[in-house]
Amino acid sequence: MKIVFHIDELAKWQSALANIKNALTYAQTTSTDLKMAVVVNGPAITGYTDSEIRSFIETHASVAFHACQNAMQGHQIKATQLPSGVTVMPAGIIDLAQLQDQGFRYVKP
Repeated sequence: MKIVFHIDELAKWQSALANIKNALTYAQTTSTDLKMAVVVNGPAITGYTDSEIRSFIETHASVAFHACQNAMQGHQIKATQLPSGVTVMPAGIIDLAQLQDQGFRYVKP
């Protein structure tokens, strides 16, 4: 199973992290092969600078976190400010479409 979470509002980070935790727990308890990606754009991009979010990302290396370069520029976020392991993508919306083309199911918390 493949899931892509889309976060574009800062207030949605906590819901998304809870969804990710629940999905990881489900996958572990049911031996489900699970691949997850998180695409962050819009104002939510600033969440990558939050210490709690950074800690979550750094302890969940099995989840691919992506950052929209357009949103980063719009919110004055530099790649050096992102947690390690976050991949910068040129355009979040294109990233979402490409992941869906690869079979990822779209979830928007």
